[in-house]
Amino acid sequence: MISYRLAHAIRSHWYFIFLGFPFLIFYRFFIEWMLGIEIHWNAKIGKSMHLAHGQSTVLNGGASIGNYCTLRHCTTIGHKDGMLSKPPVIGDNVNIGANVCIIGNIKIGDNVIIGAGSVVVKDVPSNCTVVGNPAKVLTFSR
Repeated sequence: MISYRLAHAIRSHWYFIFLGFPFLIFYRFFIEWMLGIEIHWNAKIGKSMHLAHGQSTVLNGGASIGNYCTLRHCTTIGHKDGMLSKPPVIGDNVNIGANVCIIGNIKIGDNVIIGAGSVVVKDVPSNCTVVGNPAKVLTFSR
C-alpha cells in the first residue's frame, strides 16, 4: 500500500513524473509482475485499506474505494467494457471476500459484506450482506 500511495502521488502531478519515473518502473515490475498485485496508480483508495493476501488482486484505474475497506486475494474490481464504462465506486467499511468480481458502473454502499466468490454487477445498498453469482442481498444489518 505504501508503494501504491507513492506511485499515486507521483502520477497526480505531472512535474513529479520525471523525478519519479524510475519508481514507477519499479512499481510496475515488482508490485504488479512479481507480486501479482495489480493496483493501478490512478485508482482512488481511502485511508486504512487492508489488503489481506493481495495475490491476484486487480484494481483498475479510476475505481474508487472508501475508507476502512478490506480486500482479499483474487479480487477483481474493474470496468465492464474495457475503458468504455465507468468503474465501480465502493463505500466505506466494505469487507470483500476472496475471489470476488465487482464489474461495471455500480455503487456499493457503506458497511457492506460481500461473500467469497460473488459476482457483483448491480448496485448494492448500504448495511447489507451480498452473496452469489450474480450477487443478491442476503441480509440487512440494523
